[in-house]
Formats: sequence, C-alpha cells, structure tokens
Amino acid sequence: MPLNEILVICMFATFIGLLFTGFPIAWVLAGTSVLFTGLGALLEYFGVSLGGFYEANFIAFKAVINRIYKLGENQVLVALPMFIYMGFMLDKSGIAEKMMLSMQNLFGKVRGGLGVTVTMIGIILAASTGIVGASVVLLGILSIPAMMSQGYSKTFSVGTVAGAGTLGILIPPSIMLVIMADQLALSVGDLFMGAVFPGMLLGVLYIAYILGLGIVKPDAVPLSRDRKPFRWSLLVDVVKDILPAAFLILAVLGSIFAGITTPTEASGIGAAGALLLTIFNGRFSFKVLKEVTVSAYNTTAYIYGILIGATCFALVLRNLGGDEFIEKVLMSLPLGDWGILAFILFCVFLLGFFLDWVEITLIILPLVAPVVENLVTIDIQGFGTIDKPILVWFVILIAVTLQTSFLSPPVGFALFYLKGVCPPEVKLTDIYKGVIPFIVLQLIGLILIVLFPVIALWLPSVAYG
Repeated sequence: MPLNEILVICMFATFIGLLFTGFPIAWVLAGTSVLFTGLGALLEYFGVSLGGFYEANFIAFKAVINRIYKLGENQVLVALPMFIYMGFMLDKSGIAEKMMLSMQNLFGKVRGGLGVTVTMIGIILAASTGIVGASVVLLGILSIPAMMSQGYSKTFSVGTVAGAGTLGILIPPSIMLVIMADQLALSVGDLFMGAVFPGMLLGVLYIAYILGLGIVKPDAVPLSRDRKPFRWSLLVDVVKDILPAAFLILAVLGSIFAGITTPTEASGIGAAGALLLTIFNGRFSFKVLKEVTVSAYNTTAYIYGILIGATCFALVLRNLGGDEFIEKVLMSLPLGDWGILAFILFCVFLLGFFLDWVEITLIILPLVAPVVENLVTIDIQGFGTIDKPILVWFVILIAVTLQTSFLSPPVGFALFYLKGVCPPEVKLTDIYKGVIPFIVLQLIGLILIVLFPVIALWLPSVAYG
C-alpha cells in the first residue's frame, strides 16, 4: 500500500481516536490536519516522496485562509444564523402549547389521539424551526407528563416524542440541508423541495403506526379520560391555533418554492416572523430576546467552528489523495452499484452513532458524493429540470439515514435531549425500547425513497417548470 494511503487511514484513525478524548470537534479537526501536515512535511524533508505534498499543502492552507474569509460572504451560509434564530424564537413563542391543547381536544375521541397530536405538532415544528434539539425538548416537556397521566405506556410516550422531534433534521427549512447544499454546490431550493414528501411520508408512517397500535394493542394507547364530544368549535380552535405557524411556513417555504425569494432572504423573513409571533402571543421580553440571541449565536459559532476545522481537514486529506483512495476502495467492492450505495448509507448510519450530523456533512458527504455520481447503473430519469438529480436524491437519502441515527441506541443524540426533560421514573432503557418501532418506520421510509426516487425528486422537478 502506498505511503500516502497509509497516512489517510492513520488520519481518519487519529480523528476518531481524538473524538473520545472530549476535546471540541472543531479543535480535533483542525489539530489533526495540522499534525498530518507537519508529518507529511517531515517525511518529505527526509526524502520520502509524497508527490509534492508539502508544496500542495502550503498552497492549500493559503486557500483555507481565503475560504475562512469568504465564509462571511457565502450567500447560502448566511441563511444559517437566521434559521437558527427563527427556531429558538419559535420555541419561546408559546404557539406549540396552544396547538397541543386544541389538537388534544379535537383528537380526544380517537384511541392514540394524543400520540397523533404529538406527531402532527412535531411536523409543524419541523417545518417552522428545523432544529432537532429544540423540537425534542419542547415536545418532551409539553407531552410526556400528559401522555403518562392518561395511561400511555412510558415506552410509547417517549418513542413518539423522539420520532416526531427528529423530523426537524429533514423537513425544510432544515439547517442540515443548507450546509449540504453548500458542500455539494447544489440548489438549496431543490433540496428543500426534495425533502418535503419524504418528511411527510415519515409523518404519515408514524400516524398510521399509532392508529394501528390503538387497534392491535389498545391498552398501550388509551382514550383520553377528559375527552370532549366533537363540536365544530374544536376544529375552529385547531385551525385558529395552527394558522400563525402555517403563515410562517408559507412565508418562508412558499416564497422559496414560488421563486420570490432566495433561501437566504427567506431566512430573514422567518426570523422576523418568529419575532412577531412571539410579540403577538405576549411572550416577548428583553430577557427572552437575550436568551434567544445568545443561543443562536452559540449554535452558529459551533457550526462555523466545525466548518473551519473541517475545511482544513478536507484539504489535507485531499492532498494526501484521500478522495481518490476512498473512491478506489468503494468502487472495488464486489457489491455492484446498488450495493455500494447501500454500503455508504450503512456506514453513514454507523457514523451517526458517534459523530454529529455537522461532521458527517462536512467531512464524509463530499468524499462519497463523487462516487455516487459515477454509479452508472443507477440512472435517475425523468427529472431533467433538476441540476444533478442523483445527488439531490442521494442527499435526501443521507438526511433520512442521519435522522435514523439520531434515534439509534446507545448514543443517538435525540435520546439524550429527551432524557434531560423526562420525568424521573422514565429510565434510559425505556427510551431505548420506545424508539425501536420508530427506527423501523424510518428504515421503511428510507427503503421506499431508495426504490421510488420520485418521492424525493418529483416536487423539485416540477417547481420551476
């Protein structure tokens, strides 16, 4: 094996090993790149040929400085802080509490109605915030005590909240899709539109499972004790409480899909709209404004810090021939093109146990995307209005896979968000058991999107026709 390929393997091994030290990811990425730059330069100094690695890295690191400077001018990434601000502000606005109460009254006569309510609010929050942690925590605080007091099993209660809360990573305006679009030079609008039906598909699967469980195992999802008879006024209350969030979703996503605004401009509309909803709902104060601003600032800084570290890491890896090495390894697998695609998704699923979606998006996705683009037997036809339809489809598959890894024991991130807000009697093992059916449902959804690419590609293909 050539020395540069050995260095590529060692670089990945060092990165993974340093993750377990507890150092911040941004420092691990940047530090590993500096370490292997020095190692490569030292080897070339002593006469070991690495194909001009030192000179290439010297030029590359000058490019890194320019790349860091250009981050502030990137029109795609400018949308990130605005969408993050919108999510945190909506978390404080109180609209979720109003929707929970009115929808619970409406579905009170349906077995499992509170579970359906949680799922529908999860979909609405996903389309309003795009932040998994905020959705899971908010849904957990609002619904788990109510579900358990009505006799729902602990495992079902926490599983429903975790499944519904993680929809925010997929349903637009997902901040993950914004970064993926930037990394692969794809249209943010295409990815947003491509994620709509897959996100709705998962929501429908969740609701079908809850209603089916009410038939097969009614004790697990009992009827509400204080259910009210159906009146048209209940439906009016639901519509009235959903309208503010619906108008915000329409203003953000509708303006993008209609071609009126760019995603960056729409993110500003969303941030302003969330602020206005908080004011009109009587929840605004300068304390809330400070908390939201600081939270948005910290989250944005966290993502940009990792982006800078990942940029350094990717450049060193590329100068060592890492992208060619990974492509050679994947293409040499005796699996066929569909097998290679399945192997990539499986590796992303496993990496999701240990890495956040940010690292996978910035490091792994740019390495495997060219391989997928060259899988000649996977021919995506009939979507000619989309630029690089196979990559749009692949990104949606990665997003669904990462959503699955958010729920997967033992280290799914959503599980720990949820554990922090659960009542004391809910153990971590209850959460592990509760999410298993929803992991299975997500895998079913992933398989359907693999078999029927039209689920992800039809909407972006006709949007600008």
